[in-house]
Amino acid sequence: MKLLLHICCAPCSIYPVSQFRDQGLDVTGFWFNHNIHPYQEYRRRLDTVREYADKVALEVVYRDEYRLEEFLGAVAQNPAERCFYCYFSRLDAVAAAAAALGFDAFSSSLLYSRYQKHDAIIACAERAAERHGVAFRYDDLRRGWQEGIRISREMGLYRQQYCGCIYSEKERYLPKEAQH
Repeated sequence: MKLLLHICCAPCSIYPVSQFRDQGLDVTGFWFNHNIHPYQEYRRRLDTVREYADKVALEVVYRDEYRLEEFLGAVAQNPAERCFYCYFSRLDAVAAAAAALGFDAFSSSLLYSRYQKHDAIIACAERAAERHGVAFRYDDLRRGWQEGIRISREMGLYRQQYCGCIYSEKERYLPKEAQH
């Protein structure tokens, strides 16, 4: 089975790539993360995915698009619901690419993170799968959380400190008492 795996970042893709390869799948990565801000963070994560892909001989389809204005326009009225926009826009893009490029299924490294809204990711992926007529390959990859962290450190990969959007960067670094 040919699987197109959406990669949110290099550290979060380590365990999924390993698991899907161990299951006998032919894995290709897919980079599309227009939600990552600011631009320097976006570039650093993209460069780290390239570094990781070279180390593990992973082919990756890169959709290198930094779309700050589109992201802000989509979430500014309701930042608390921003994750749903981020999930669906990226999962819809990987599903569309999987269908167009002849893959059997798609999945996402988002399913690895203990900090993501797992049920929302599944719902968005299933909706994208239906829209594009391609299978969504589900696996609860959170079981590999510690292994992925260990391997990413051993590989010397950049490990980001927040989810990716400017709102999550604020939540990570602004002192709690200053947040409103």
